[in-house]
Amino acid sequence: MARKILVVDDEEAIQAVVKASLEVTTDWNILAASSATEGMTMLQAEQPDAILLDVIMPELDGISLFHMLKAQALTKNIPVIFLTAKTRKEEQLEIEALGGSGIVVKPFEPATLADHIRALLHWPE
Repeated sequence: MARKILVVDDEEAIQAVVKASLEVTTDWNILAASSATEGMTMLQAEQPDAILLDVIMPELDGISLFHMLKAQALTKNIPVIFLTAKTRKEEQLEIEALGGSGIVVKPFEPATLADHIRALLHWPE
């Protein structure tokens, strides 16, 4: 059965690159949301196997959404991988300390994104 991944990122270009790279290299179904609010709506309906979540978004940021997800029974067990442009080690350590499943730093290498996600989530090929 194909896995379902939800990408929540306010940058449509990032959504498009993630979607294209994962659809070319896997059989996963990729869903995209442009805001935390849209992401929450999709989560209620779709129940993805994992979430790629942008840290910095307008209105409600990814960290706030992450806390909301972990507080709800329906979404608390869905693994979350943070997407971030923050490259300083201190910033990455702060994000890792939140308890997500890992970090993908933007810009990322589209050709190896699926392998990176599999490694972070311990998913077989």
